[in-house]
Amino acid sequence: MKRSILYLMIMALFAAVSCDDKLELNPYDALETGDAFTSPSDFSNAARGLYSGLLRGSYYGGWFISVPDITSDNLIICSEGRNSKRTLHVWNFAANATWGGLWSDAYIVINRANLILENIDNLEDGAFKDNIRAEALAIRAMAHFDLARVFSVLPQNAGSDDLGIPYITSSDASQKPSRSSNVNEVYNLALDDLNTAATLINDDNGVGRLNYAAVQGLLSRVNLYLENWSAAITHSTNAINAAGDLAGTGEFGDIWIDQTETGVIFKAIITDQDNISPGVEYSQTGPTGVRSEYVADYAFYSSFSNTDVRKDAYFSTSAFAGKDFNHIAKHFGRPGSDVNVIDTKIIRLAEMYLNRAEAYYRDNQPVEALADLNELRSNRYTDYVAGIEVGTALLDAIKEERRKELAFEGHRFFDLKRWGETISRSAFGDESDGGGLALDPEAQTLDAGSFKFALPIPQAELNANSNMQQNPGY
Repeated sequence: MKRSILYLMIMALFAAVSCDDKLELNPYDALETGDAFTSPSDFSNAARGLYSGLLRGSYYGGWFISVPDITSDNLIICSEGRNSKRTLHVWNFAANATWGGLWSDAYIVINRANLILENIDNLEDGAFKDNIRAEALAIRAMAHFDLARVFSVLPQNAGSDDLGIPYITSSDASQKPSRSSNVNEVYNLALDDLNTAATLINDDNGVGRLNYAAVQGLLSRVNLYLENWSAAITHSTNAINAAGDLAGTGEFGDIWIDQTETGVIFKAIITDQDNISPGVEYSQTGPTGVRSEYVADYAFYSSFSNTDVRKDAYFSTSAFAGKDFNHIAKHFGRPGSDVNVIDTKIIRLAEMYLNRAEAYYRDNQPVEALADLNELRSNRYTDYVAGIEVGTALLDAIKEERRKELAFEGHRFFDLKRWGETISRSAFGDESDGGGLALDPEAQTLDAGSFKFALPIPQAELNANSNMQQNPGY
């Protein structure tokens, strides 16, 4: 009998929760669901399961911090790699082999959140209950938002035939959901969950769990995508005020070896016991050197000045198989851990300054936009001189700093999508000086408005769920 991915992932939930040693969870598959949510410790364990779910391989444990860069203009496939995700890189999207793992991985997280929310009233009223509820609501919203970014067009570009993704608020394993009839509905439901979470969440959860600043950061992000400029400004400001300081030029590199949390609002913590390696998406290091799957596009690499501290933090140039490459060093890993083992940074303070700068500009507040841009620059360039851009030059500068700051963290494809811009890759090759193997011409340009900016719904879900509709073009 065919079963939808939703059904299968719910069954996988119980198996995953029962055998995940690091979560120290009770074996929920041996209990009735109601019995699994009775004590505060049950809910604490279940909340930890939310965060472990984010680290699934197709989500923030790997693909979500690589694929949006692989499909954009920041990277070029390395001729000495293993051809991993090459079909994604050249936009050869197929419903049976594209990014179906994200569909199931994100809905597993959503189901974990729904199980908590359906049983939350088993707890006594108070701060603990409020905080657990807020975490579940916020992660449910984030996962739906991430799915919508991948599998739907954006609200401002949606036509009458463009559908959202199912916004699931029940753990009922028998449901076969249809897609939302309106893309805006998904975003509005996510905002509802986030706004409620913001009133309940603790301020002091730490950066390894969602906290007040992180929920405000998610509200900033969703409103930016909706082009709600005033709301994006408000929530960016709230996050900035709650999160502390940006990492300066002397400390910035330490973020990427897990030696500081300055400027980090929310990250998925990966322990040595977990041994999850997000950086393996970009490269592997062995006795013969760094072997990259993808290396920096030479034009993009060349745009970083030597006085930009991000250049040393993000890139490492070395030889492999007799050729020099500009490897992505951002996820090489931390000292004392296995290669590529490093916490996944999901929300950073720098993004809030960039979100607010863009929103200020779009809201006809260029002075404030430039001030935010310069605040970021002052913490990234050792020879910083305040910028004086105005007009479209200011917007271009905001976009350029955003591209540099958030590179290789899973933003670029979505930014180009929401700006309605063509993906234009350079004709340089993969080697460190721009020589080497270049992409074929047909893999250098993806026109703005292409149906490929919304990836195909997984074929397995279509086969199992007669209510599910495929995106146009597939």
